[in-house]
Amino acid sequence: MVARISTVAFIGMEAVPVDVQVMIAPGKMGMSIVGLPDKAVAESRERIQAAIHACGLSMPAKRVTINMAPADLPKEGSHYDLPIAAGLMAAMGVLPKDEIRDYLILGELSLDGSITSVAGVLLAAMTANRLSKGLICPQSGGSEAAWAGKDTNILAPISLIALANHFKGTQVLTRPEPVKSVIRNNGCDLSEIKGQETAKRALELSAAGNHNLLMVGPPGSGKSMLAQRLISILPPLSTEELLEVSMVNSISGVLTNGALSQQRPFRAPHHSASMAAMVGGGIKTKPGEVSLAHNGVLFLDEFPEFSPQVLDSLRQPIETGEAIIARVNYRATYPARFQLIAAMNPCRCGLAGEAGHSCARGIRCQTDYQARISGPLLDRIDLRVDVPAVSAMDLMKPANSESSATIAVRVAAARQIQSARYSALGLPTYTTNAHCPTALIEEVAMPDQQGRQLLYAASEKMGFSARAYHRILKVARTLADLDDSPHLQSHHLAEAITYRMGAERLSHISTS
Repeated sequence: MVARISTVAFIGMEAVPVDVQVMIAPGKMGMSIVGLPDKAVAESRERIQAAIHACGLSMPAKRVTINMAPADLPKEGSHYDLPIAAGLMAAMGVLPKDEIRDYLILGELSLDGSITSVAGVLLAAMTANRLSKGLICPQSGGSEAAWAGKDTNILAPISLIALANHFKGTQVLTRPEPVKSVIRNNGCDLSEIKGQETAKRALELSAAGNHNLLMVGPPGSGKSMLAQRLISILPPLSTEELLEVSMVNSISGVLTNGALSQQRPFRAPHHSASMAAMVGGGIKTKPGEVSLAHNGVLFLDEFPEFSPQVLDSLRQPIETGEAIIARVNYRATYPARFQLIAAMNPCRCGLAGEAGHSCARGIRCQTDYQARISGPLLDRIDLRVDVPAVSAMDLMKPANSESSATIAVRVAAARQIQSARYSALGLPTYTTNAHCPTALIEEVAMPDQQGRQLLYAASEKMGFSARAYHRILKVARTLADLDDSPHLQSHHLAEAITYRMGAERLSHISTS
């Protein structure tokens, strides 16, 4: 007697269908699981047997064999508990085989028979929708699964007993409803920051075009405060972006009560983060910080304090928008289209260049500290601004700067211009100037004669790379969008070049 249940194995952002086959046959009483299970799957025998007993059932006094096909695909995680238990109950005649076969099932079991939450419910629901199947998942993941579509039949029982009662008709489960969390203001507003007008301008430009930004200044100058307030001026996620972010959060298990939020992610890992924590990987191949910041902000405070290897691992995701984890036994790809915001001190003592301060190590303190950041990584940062120390006189003045809401209106208008431009050219509507293809940027950011002469002179003097040349055009295009100007003008290029010159100075220091 064989019962078959459908579930999934997660490989990167892909949910691969898995066929769970349960056979009860004569032989010595026991349960064996085959099909390349990991430790968590092998331990499910104890959880399943305890959950079955908690439901008032007895394990069959026969040999129980569970095969998970394809047998050469590694099976990792505790979400196989529920499909194995459902297959066993179907083989015992407790659940109807014909009906249960139409569902894709995942969930972890407790010893008392309750079904607990697992990661990846949204991906599993989308796979079920694609396969024209229903979905059975934990009650805590029902709201998350409901986002896959109204056509998908979703059951979210709280326990094995509730699942059995549903198919008996004594306690019919209702379909869960999708939940969207409310965007909450974290209380941070740009109007609270006194002074630093140049840095605020760069922050607005960074938000409008999704450009990477590096802020350099002494301790206490407001770099972290500026970065934390970037979220307050960014537009909410579009529908496509929301789905992408939610899929990453789902596979990472960080969705709160299955509620999706339109607020852009903001990740600020500590500088002790490893390479696997940053770009993803590890024993069970989880997304890293670059993927958790997808369509949002990755803030790296104390930039040079990160390991040089960790920093250089960001170079490929910045260019491609993907984090590719390649190992001997698997290859996983996670989306990683993030906006890098970095902050650093000018030197290790933090006060290089400040009036009235002299460093005992001299210029070497600054050069050694900044040399921890490689030139190729700096070349990928569009904007670099100095954030000087704020004087006591500036702090005593009344705050009269613009609020985040006012700046957010300009940022949203610039993003709308970019969305209309790139959608007309056949690109996704969420494409920004920072992610405009290189072959296209010279078309949409064509400078006038005076602008070309200015750009040529600056390139000759500063020795801009080809990447730097195109990124200057992208920044200038964003400046023009903020001015609602259809054409690039020379003053847009001039301002874009000034933001680039700081990065070039750092690059020369890091490679000297």
